[in-house]
Amino acid sequence: MSTLTIRNIETEIKDKLRLAAAANGRSMEEEVRTILRSVLSQPAAAKGLGSRLHARFAAIGGADLPPPERSEPARAADFGNEASGVGL
Repeated sequence: MSTLTIRNIETEIKDKLRLAAAANGRSMEEEVRTILRSVLSQPAAAKGLGSRLHARFAAIGGADLPPPERSEPARAADFGNEASGVGL
């Protein structure tokens, strides 16, 4: 087994960890091992953030909004324009 040292943990997090460990009858080290096992044993999300947000809120329905009307055709962004204050 390996050893892992974690520095600069906020006092509030450490206190919550200590209380959780006591509530579960474990040492703080065992509580951390249990938390890590639990979190890291879950399958990784196969979808991106947008897909996950869509799936989460799909049940409440969507909004059928018409596309905005354009007075002129869309054009590509110009990132080399010195007047914009952005120099590339």
